[in-house]
Amino acid sequence: MRVCFYTLGCKVNLNETGALEYLFRQNGYTVVPEGEQADVYIVNSCTVTNFGDQKSRKWLRRAKRENPGAVTVLTGCYPQAFPAEAERFLEADLVCGNGDRRSILQNVHKLLDGHERIVDIRPHTRDEAFEELPVERFESHTRAFIKVEDGCNRQCAYCVIPRARGAVRSRSEQSILAELRTLAAAGYREVVLSAISLPSYGQDTGTSLIKLVERCAQVEGIERIRLGSLDPDLLTDEAIGRLSRVKKLCPQFHLSLQSGCTATLRRMRRVYTAEQYLDVVNKLRAAFGAHNVSFTTDCICGFPGETEADFEQSCAFLRKVGFLKVHVFPYSRRSGTPAYNFPDQVHEQEKQARSRRMNAAAEAIRTEQLAALRGTEDEVLLETPLSGTVFTGYTRLYVPVAVAAPGHASGEIVRVRLGEYDGRRVRAELV
Repeated sequence: MRVCFYTLGCKVNLNETGALEYLFRQNGYTVVPEGEQADVYIVNSCTVTNFGDQKSRKWLRRAKRENPGAVTVLTGCYPQAFPAEAERFLEADLVCGNGDRRSILQNVHKLLDGHERIVDIRPHTRDEAFEELPVERFESHTRAFIKVEDGCNRQCAYCVIPRARGAVRSRSEQSILAELRTLAAAGYREVVLSAISLPSYGQDTGTSLIKLVERCAQVEGIERIRLGSLDPDLLTDEAIGRLSRVKKLCPQFHLSLQSGCTATLRRMRRVYTAEQYLDVVNKLRAAFGAHNVSFTTDCICGFPGETEADFEQSCAFLRKVGFLKVHVFPYSRRSGTPAYNFPDQVHEQEKQARSRRMNAAAEAIRTEQLAALRGTEDEVLLETPLSGTVFTGYTRLYVPVAVAAPGHASGEIVRVRLGEYDGRRVRAELV
């Protein structure tokens, strides 16, 4: 039997798809890439925007049209957040949400045996536990992703994720460390701790993300630990100090911003101001060293009520921080969120125009940041080979590089000297 997966959204979704791929392989399936014929097609959906829902439906429609005898599965955040809408999507033979992912395999077997269509969307509950979906290997990655937490307790005005993911629930430290040891034994040198609300790890179990990072750093074989998205207000002075003493921690912080304008942040119902955000950035720079830390983020353009002056203030804030990379998004009006009905909605054309302007500003800042690193040295995890000897990879600061490394292989960590940025990657050479 052959199964094909299509994943939309965040690193947590990628991690969950990796776990499902492993589960299906363990049960005799061959996982094939998109475009190849399969017996089962599974979409792990994202519902952050309406566009994500449309992409999920479009992909499954095509799969069913081109392979009418195949089993099609719609799972993930879309059916969990909008169960009635997802149930009406008849091109999916199995519709299920974010709970009990292991049952997907059982239900697929039923459908292959001739069972009628199955809709199995289980609502989140207050006493819901973290679902264990361990992964022993990521077939197409040289770094490992470990999901350590699920759910979010915050209520940002634009976000449907709490509805899709439920409340915060943390994975046990024992389970995380056991998986990390398995991945280290499989040859992985870098691990990314991923979550829906990473700084919330341990709030429900009496521990903390900082304690977890310290314990992960003790696992033999793991040389680099990278963190997923962080909320700046949860990085206390104590947390920053302790993180700075973890030598295996990559000093690249993806601090969730969304807007560099405090008035817009208030309308978004974020719990920090632009000034408080900048204070955290400065504290991280002081703790790690001004030239030994980098920052990446996400930013939304055209949120309801955002004026031209608000937008310009947000762009200026990006320059003030000096981000290595900014993911820029035009605001997507999402049904099921408070912001959907906010007054002063920004016209779609204006949102797109602001997005292009901010992207250009962000790329100029990125070019400046990378130019400042020319001549410095850092370690790179070799990833995709471009030729027999040239590899792409990322430094500890998350600088994308291309380096000639004859005699080395993907998954190894080498020391390089950084050179020119060509618009995609920094050209580097082995030290």
